[in-house]
Amino acid sequence: MAFAITQNCCSDASCVSVCPVNCIHPTPDEPGFGQTETLYVDPRTCIDCGACADACPVDAIAPTWLLRPDQQVYAQVNADFFTRPDAPAAPAWDAPRFPTVDLSAIGRLEVAIVGTGPAAVYAAQSVLRATEARVTFLERLATPGGLARYGVAPDHPGTRRVLEHTEAVLDHPRVTLRTGVEVGRDVTPAELSRRFDAVLYATGAAGDRGLDVPGDDLAGSVSAREVVNWYTGHPEAPPLDLAQVRRVVVVGTGNVALDVARMLSSDPDRLAGTATSPAALAALRASGVREVLVVGRRGAQDAACSASELRALTHLPGVRTLLSGKAPDDAPAGSKAELFAGLDRYDDDLAAAPGPGRRIVFAFGRSTRALVGEDRVRGIVLGSTDGEVTVPAELVVRAIGHRGTELPGLPFDTGTARVPHEAGRVVGAPAGTYVVGWAKRGPSGGIGANRTDAEETVDSLLADAAAGLIGRRPARRR
Repeated sequence: MAFAITQNCCSDASCVSVCPVNCIHPTPDEPGFGQTETLYVDPRTCIDCGACADACPVDAIAPTWLLRPDQQVYAQVNADFFTRPDAPAAPAWDAPRFPTVDLSAIGRLEVAIVGTGPAAVYAAQSVLRATEARVTFLERLATPGGLARYGVAPDHPGTRRVLEHTEAVLDHPRVTLRTGVEVGRDVTPAELSRRFDAVLYATGAAGDRGLDVPGDDLAGSVSAREVVNWYTGHPEAPPLDLAQVRRVVVVGTGNVALDVARMLSSDPDRLAGTATSPAALAALRASGVREVLVVGRRGAQDAACSASELRALTHLPGVRTLLSGKAPDDAPAGSKAELFAGLDRYDDDLAAAPGPGRRIVFAFGRSTRALVGEDRVRGIVLGSTDGEVTVPAELVVRAIGHRGTELPGLPFDTGTARVPHEAGRVVGAPAGTYVVGWAKRGPSGGIGANRTDAEETVDSLLADAAAGLIGRRPARRR
């Protein structure tokens, strides 16, 4: 028997570092790392020790004999990865890595980290492990956690366990947390640079991409970020009234789009007891939503969601998951396209009002031409090779990505919507100014991607400190 990695893998590779037989791949040093939907356990090599399950921050690893019925497919998914032509042929160990700088040359640093999301926490962890630094977190909101708190669906309790990692770092004796502090309003980047030896910005990507079509600014046209903030209880989230909504159209096919579709379709009793906000639960109990239409511009084979999230959607109690239009041709075995091809067909007319029951419908090969309505959204015009159709809908959710926003006083590239940097060092800012996470690389990658991202930035910080570019030299012993 063996262990298996399941749906909510965050790919931060904590499991890789503790495995005594190197049976978890891709590792951070392998080409496929960050490109696969999850990491995978090789059942031929696994010795059932359970070290990986103990180390996993999101409770994504379990013995195959304890998998729930909806998880049992992952035993085969893990095994199938190692039959791929590009899979590791044998459990070869990577060469050991040692610090590239003289850590003894670094004095006690005073480090500020702006933000408390996953990237900020991984960065702090790396700094605290390598140095005797004191770290001060500056959080704009009253409660820390960033996207780990306000970006993870409430019905994914395993993934939300990453907040325990946040709390552990915040409890470190050399860490101070200051909440309710907004950089740019209460303190400027220049002031922070004068007060601290190093300042790391982990401010994320708080903007949204627009559809850029007529009617995009109508009431009832909202971003997925706003909906996610609403059901996770973000203090600045606007309310969402679903009482008069019968059909929701979600534009986009990524995991966030599926989260929104699932949350808006779920029985509120299923969500009771989760981290769903009380306001969202009340609105969902009064909801009139019968159908969520998930629209993709390209084909099913190009859907941005992970196969694991799609599989989970098909197990949603009381909700049918359907495919509108023709099934994908010649879908490779085990692919997302094959999963979509296996869905029941939606034969109703998209131009008609949704019928009784609850369903999530996928429609591919359709582009958004316009949102229609006078005072608010009443429908969406979708175009395809077969022409246009106006789909009645009372709510349209844009799930086409986040976009970085400028922080006053910090360099910002408006073209890429990111903070310009070289290996995490902010270009055009005083020495000792660094960036991590989505503000650094753009809104891509999940929670685990922030670990390697933060390590690169902290490596730059340590090199600068060892070279005497920031901080003070340690006192010499007599």
